[in-house]
Amino acid sequence: MRVLLTGSAGFIGGAAADVFTDAGHEVVPVDLMLAEAHGETRAPEGTHQVDVRDADALTELLRGCDAVCHQAAVVGAGVTVSDLPVYASHNDLGTATLLAVMHEVGVARLVLASSMVVYGEGSYSCPEHGMRQPLPRSRAVLDGGDFDHHCPDCDRPLDWGLVGEDARLDPRSAYAASKVAQEHYAAAWVREAGGSAVALRYHNVYGPGMPQNTPYSGVAAMFRSALERGESPRVFEDGAQLRDFVHVADVARANLAALERVTQCDDGFEAFNVCSGQPVSIGDVAHLVARGSGHDLAPEVTGQYRLGDVRHVVASPALAAETLGFRAQISPDEGLPEFATAPLRD
Repeated sequence: MRVLLTGSAGFIGGAAADVFTDAGHEVVPVDLMLAEAHGETRAPEGTHQVDVRDADALTELLRGCDAVCHQAAVVGAGVTVSDLPVYASHNDLGTATLLAVMHEVGVARLVLASSMVVYGEGSYSCPEHGMRQPLPRSRAVLDGGDFDHHCPDCDRPLDWGLVGEDARLDPRSAYAASKVAQEHYAAAWVREAGGSAVALRYHNVYGPGMPQNTPYSGVAAMFRSALERGESPRVFEDGAQLRDFVHVADVARANLAALERVTQCDDGFEAFNVCSGQPVSIGDVAHLVARGSGHDLAPEVTGQYRLGDVRHVVASPALAAETLGFRAQISPDEGLPEFATAPLRD
């Protein structure tokens, strides 16, 4: 199969390219090589340095392709409201342009990189009152060191649960809003033009080749950088906030499974969590990275917070396992200590 892969020089795109090639597919690599993601790194040999907003360039590249794997995006939450046009342009307009050209050329199979950020907060319940949508955490409560969500009826701390793909979407940043928009464009494209699309909602991706000191770095990379400077990793809130960390090698495997899905199933749009299925607290992430680094530096739990952060968001892996046959193979307990000394990008 001939697959056009956008964002092919990126952290996840590069891993997906390797897995696709190993599976016998021909990859057409496309990457704009944005400085925010790649710094001054040159495009890998054979990469088409093309902007996905350039319909004419895409038309030529898409001819003869059987499917598209769309990884290209500006990531990070955004710093100020003035960043909104950047996300809307690269992520929203870029995806809309790509879909329009795919329809024009006759390519009707899409794998789309989405994200857990589309959910906003995770799933919560009260032992007495059942499922509850938590209210925003106020600055006054956070300043007092109470980081949990509370039941609006009885004020009891809410229990976290697994987030399924049918959860409501609640984007809370420019990046999150653009990811929701990308999914909606893909779903509209399927309905209006026919075809098949799978959106993969990545949770916290880490592993070799991850950018180290850019907006594209995750918290695990930040903890690693602190340890390499001889500093304790700084953990916000009380360190008990839960996430799901999934290794990039597993994410690449999920993309291959999704590619097989869109080429074999009937027309339609589907979304899947891509996660390890093993929740881990941010405090434990810091401990695991520190353990692998060989530095005897305990994490510093600061009690500081970012007002827009979510408390817990932990995914259910069940639908991806049942439908895609995807199950993560690398647990956080294994992968995060190894990540502490894995090669990263500058």
